Amino acid sequence: MATSPAIPLASTDTTRRLETNRTALRWWLKIVIGVLFCLVLVGGATRLTNSGLSITEWKPIHGVIPPLSVAEWEEEFQLYQRIPQYTQLNHGMTLDEFKTIFWWEWAHRLLARAIGLVFGLPLLFFWLSGRVEKRLRLPLVGLLALGGLQGFVGWWMVSSGLSVRVDVSQYRLATHLTIACMIFAACVWIMRGLTPQRVDSPPTAHSHLASAGLAFLALFQIYLGALVAGLDAGFTYNTWPLMDGALIPGDLFIQQPWWINLFENPKTVQFVHRCGAYLLLLLTLIHMVKSVRLAPGTTHAKGAMILFGVVCLQAAIGIVTLLLHVPIEMGLLHQAGGLVVLAYAIAHWRGFYGEFKRDQAAEAA
Repeated sequence: MATSPAIPLASTDTTRRLETNRTALRWWLKIVIGVLFCLVLVGGATRLTNSGLSITEWKPIHGVIPPLSVAEWEEEFQLYQRIPQYTQLNHGMTLDEFKTIFWWEWAHRLLARAIGLVFGLPLLFFWLSGRVEKRLRLPLVGLLALGGLQGFVGWWMVSSGLSVRVDVSQYRLATHLTIACMIFAACVWIMRGLTPQRVDSPPTAHSHLASAGLAFLALFQIYLGALVAGLDAGFTYNTWPLMDGALIPGDLFIQQPWWINLFENPKTVQFVHRCGAYLLLLLTLIHMVKSVRLAPGTTHAKGAMILFGVVCLQAAIGIVTLLLHVPIEMGLLHQAGGLVVLAYAIAHWRGFYGEFKRDQAAEAA
């Protein structure tokens, strides 16, 4: 009598263990992404409340403990009173008013320290227990190192406003935010790659490149937004769709050399940010139409539709924020929307990239 081939139990156990490990890693990365999301928003609130220079010293270890006595509060306040922001903008500020801006910056630094623990300690556990796949080890260690570098970049940014300026350099602010968003995006990418996916044919052989372009443009928009924030450019030219009475305002390149306007002229920086938003909206629309037409009903087409919807919502939030002269609630909502657009663009790209790599493997076989 014929017998059925035995089921390879070892292989089944290995598959189950792999899926269990991947589930654990996904939940860990979800927590990391959530903390990063909060960290960026608190950083935005710190900027909008002009709190970023309230702590004038970098104390990576014992700085986690805030002032606990009146004498310690007075000492912190006296340090703040030495910098240009106080002498030129906030002269006469009371201790209670100082405490308000101090707590914003302290919370931002506390979250920055916390993300190191939330990322580093579980990574060490997963690594030592053999739960991290070899292909993920270098990227995860690289992210940990980039997070450490980000701490130095944060202080580099703050130090730019302690001696001559009354605020931080827009260049350094944009660098700080962009690195934070790169870490955020990388975590989303890795988490999405660990998620079981339905296999669907992409609309075209180059769809992964189109989705990659959208993801990079979403990140670049955040960089431009940081320049806007660094120059307080959102508090000027608060009309839409016209800007300074025209679709294309004048004096965009009034400074010399001309290219410096792209970084230091508030009107030019805001106009470029607007143009970037229009371009992202147009390209996501084209991507959606092409995906729905060539691959209707697929996860890629549905993803393209959702991405376009998210970008439309973010554009609407940006317009309202501008028209209302950037109240803190709308400013933070706009920043949160930028992170959501970036996260979804990265996840959408990762889905296309997975199909692309599978197609390459099939062709090679």
